[in-house]
Amino acid sequence: MFWLKILSDFIKIFREGQDPKQVAWGFALGSIVGLSPILTLQGLLVWILIFILNVNLAAAFLAFSVFSIFAYLLDPAFHWIGFQVLTQIQNLSGLWTDMYNAPIAPLTIFNNTVVIGSFLCALVLFVPVYFLMKYFIVQYRRHIGAKVEKWKVFKIMKQSSLVKWYEKVRDLGGLR
Repeated sequence: MFWLKILSDFIKIFREGQDPKQVAWGFALGSIVGLSPILTLQGLLVWILIFILNVNLAAAFLAFSVFSIFAYLLDPAFHWIGFQVLTQIQNLSGLWTDMYNAPIAPLTIFNNTVVIGSFLCALVLFVPVYFLMKYFIVQYRRHIGAKVEKWKVFKIMKQSSLVKWYEKVRDLGGLR
């Protein structure tokens, strides 16, 4: 039910709600933690940013879920990128040695090829994800939202017993 609530909140956000920038920031930050392994220092720092900054939490959790699936599928590519960065770029070998000997830096698990490769890819994709999500939300609110609500599939889903049951439970449980 937790994920159904997040998805419901996210759909509401498309129609109205927070500023598109806040939603896009939440989605972009969620993409970083979705693509990167969670149990690292950088993952913890991004989660702290998500909870401290005024970003949309539903967007962050949805992006985390979606990008985690892609991360699993892209692990071989992340490994290759991380291997190239860690072993083939000779100018960075001193940096990796210094980081390994630093007191806190090993908590980033940077010496794992998948971790460094996925984190670098997440950083590269951060800006495009932000701008694409912001553009999508603005376009949805201007042009697409009213059309989607007229679709028969949308009306059928809105009238389904599962959605009605969820709304009843949500209203009873104070989830609103």
